[in-house]
Amino acid sequence: MLRSLFLLLLLLASLYGQSYTSLLNRADKYARSSSKTNQFRAYNEYKNLYLRALMNDNKKLKKSALEGIVKSGNRLHIDVSQYSRELLHMKSTTKVSRFKKSQKKDSSKKIRVRSSHKLKAVRWKNGRLVLKFDKKLKNNQINYFKLYDKKDKIYKYIFDIHASMLTKSQRLRKSGIDRIKLAQYNPNTLRLVIANSKKLIIHFKKKRRSLYVHIEHTQVKELHHKRDIAKISSKVTTYREHTKKIIVIDAGHGGKDPGALGYRRYREKVVVLQIAQKLKKILKSQGYKVYMTRDRDVFIKLRNRTKFANDRHADLFISIHANAVGRKDAKSVHGMECYFLSTSRSKRAKKVAAMENSADLEDMDFYGKQCFLNTINSHNIIAANKLAIDLQRGALAALQKNYKNVKDAGVREGPFWVLVGAQMPAVLVEVGFITHPMEAKRLANAKYQQRMAQGLANGIERYFINN
Repeated sequence: MLRSLFLLLLLLASLYGQSYTSLLNRADKYARSSSKTNQFRAYNEYKNLYLRALMNDNKKLKKSALEGIVKSGNRLHIDVSQYSRELLHMKSTTKVSRFKKSQKKDSSKKIRVRSSHKLKAVRWKNGRLVLKFDKKLKNNQINYFKLYDKKDKIYKYIFDIHASMLTKSQRLRKSGIDRIKLAQYNPNTLRLVIANSKKLIIHFKKKRRSLYVHIEHTQVKELHHKRDIAKISSKVTTYREHTKKIIVIDAGHGGKDPGALGYRRYREKVVVLQIAQKLKKILKSQGYKVYMTRDRDVFIKLRNRTKFANDRHADLFISIHANAVGRKDAKSVHGMECYFLSTSRSKRAKKVAAMENSADLEDMDFYGKQCFLNTINSHNIIAANKLAIDLQRGALAALQKNYKNVKDAGVREGPFWVLVGAQMPAVLVEVGFITHPMEAKRLANAKYQQRMAQGLANGIERYFINN
């Protein structure tokens, strides 16, 4: 009997060991893929392996998982500084110079991803703008969105392409179009901006190594052949179907819980509600079905916020908050961050989460550590990670056009109880630091709030288009 039990335990141990190998191989396979979706899958697989390694004190697996987390996290613009330091500590007895240089960067610094594509040529062909690259383009390399500048009364149509230019920025000309500019927005992003005082109709398609952009005025829409009109109407139909989504916006804190008290005694619960209400209005105008966990100054338990979203079968859950620090750092610390749910152990994530979690301590006992781990859905982690990146990009793009010193504090992961239990992609947006003098004034300003809301709406649109 004992012999049989012993053999069974050996067999199970063998199978368990094999599962580590197969999971690691699968994660490595995802990591080698050029697909952004597979990169997210790889990151998530490495995180699961890391947790298993901690529970089973498996140092070899832990090292492999940490290497995978750092590599895939850097590619996805995720803050992995805590894992980098842990990996560096594990390797302190060996000489690995290629890690030492890159892993000692401060977590607040922006991670750069070297662009693999180069723009070779730009030309007009048959009335279309053609951008030719040195390699075949992928769908996830191109992000397209629209903005309207009320101040200057200008419509802007923007393409962000993960590529770089071989030449300096260019201004292109087309009859009837006010301005077309092509420039390197950052080391990894090539930006094409088409600006005009009147609305335009923009069609674009990707074909092998080229991006074709067709620009036309709304006045000549009815002069097109039926075939072209059918194409336009099909795009409109697709957009309308695309916006048949349910979004729940959660304005943080409320009622007896004021949230952070900032510069000039601005209250977090007031500022975030104002931004949430503006975001709701924009999203509803775009065709989305929108609910708010609170539309007035009331207190709601953390666990009831995601329950509210689950009961309405929401497609997205977005919780809006404002960050804060002590007086000592109030004048220096600022910036916008987006968080998605994880068991992150980084000091920064813990500090921010502790602030946001403190309102309803009862929830801590309600979930408990094990329940917290069980609640995390790997599919939703990947989707929430993508959503956080799109929200961050959308908001920063909208704000940086009209305001200086708008800081990108990054997309991060953290243990936020308000996100636990969500059955859809859920993100917590820290719109800025209410304790910073300049940022606090902006957060309390209606125009700044409107631009923030518009940027978040653009991020949501981009998320649905890309996913």
